[in-house]
Amino acid sequence: MTKHSHRFIEVFDGFVGFGMDRASDEKALIYYLQKISDDTLAETLMPRLTEEELCELFDMLSGLLKAHLSEEEYHRLFLKDR
Repeated sequence: MTKHSHRFIEVFDGFVGFGMDRASDEKALIYYLQKISDDTLAETLMPRLTEEELCELFDMLSGLLKAHLSEEEYHRLFLKDR
C-alpha cells in the first residue's frame, strides 16, 4: 500500500492559471506541485538545477512546512510516519 497520493492531477479538469483569484491560485499550485513531483520529470529536472537553486527550493519548501504545520501535522502529513 502506498502512503502518497497525487489524485488531484488525475481528476482536475479546470483552468490552470495563476493570478485570477485565491481559489484558482491554490488549484494551479497543487497542479504544478503534483506535475513537478512526477518521478520522470523530477529525475530530469534535479540534475539541471544549480546548487543555489537546489538550496533555495529546499529552504523555501522546508520553511513553509515549518511555518504552517504543527509538529504532529508534519509527521502525519509530510513524513507519513504516524
